[in-house]
Amino acid sequence: MNAPLESAVAPYVRVQASEGVATLTLNRGERFNPLSRAMIAALQAELNRIEGDPSVRSVVLAAEGRGFCAGHDLKELRAHPELSWQQELFGACNALMLSLTRLPQPVIARVHGIATAAGCQLVSMCDLAVAAEGAKFALPGVNVGVFCTTPAVGVGRNVARKRAMELLITGEPIDAATALAWGLVNRVVPAAELDAAVAHFTRIIAGRSARVIARGKQAFYRQIELSLPAAYDLAGNEMACSLLDDAAHEGIDAFVGKRPPKWSE
Repeated sequence: MNAPLESAVAPYVRVQASEGVATLTLNRGERFNPLSRAMIAALQAELNRIEGDPSVRSVVLAAEGRGFCAGHDLKELRAHPELSWQQELFGACNALMLSLTRLPQPVIARVHGIATAAGCQLVSMCDLAVAAEGAKFALPGVNVGVFCTTPAVGVGRNVARKRAMELLITGEPIDAATALAWGLVNRVVPAAELDAAVAHFTRIIAGRSARVIARGKQAFYRQIELSLPAAYDLAGNEMACSLLDDAAHEGIDAFVGKRPPKWSE
């Protein structure tokens, strides 16, 4: 059955900006928001735009419909048997996932329903994630003969190896409580409280220095993949340089003076 006409012409990603928060909503809810080539391009375009927008302090990644994201569009993948097309698609998806970590602003996943395969990967690559109690997470590629190799990159950096391998080898879903226990998400709340839980994080972020968060986020993702000595070298130099920044001067003076800091940005 063909999708409704309004779905065919609607934007793949809806954008809403309010009080420093940019909400990007995956807008193919009738199909569980697959990461098709068009969806990947739409998300990438919005992240590129937000990266240079100082008015945006945080980004919320949300979704329409009954679930967050079911992963790649399997029908689209089967329609293109050419290796070059497949490599281009996964190259674009890889670039999108890296963009989430390279974005200066923190990115928060707002998860409801299912987040499977590349959809689970999308959650894992966000800086923070809040899930509704009924959310489910899975890497089910093995069920259809395709191991979830690229989703494993992000998920395997969130959860312990044996947890990741359980998801990959069995394809079985885990519930939100398990995802929280395993470290894939930060909070699990009733569905009615999902927006409030996300707003808790965005309000805190809005009260911090955007420059300090951007610099710290970049340093975190750089050091986390290094050896212990190299990580400490990088982090130590970053701390030393940060303490010479105006933001540190203001923050420390405010703390000593028992007053709220006044950030310059």
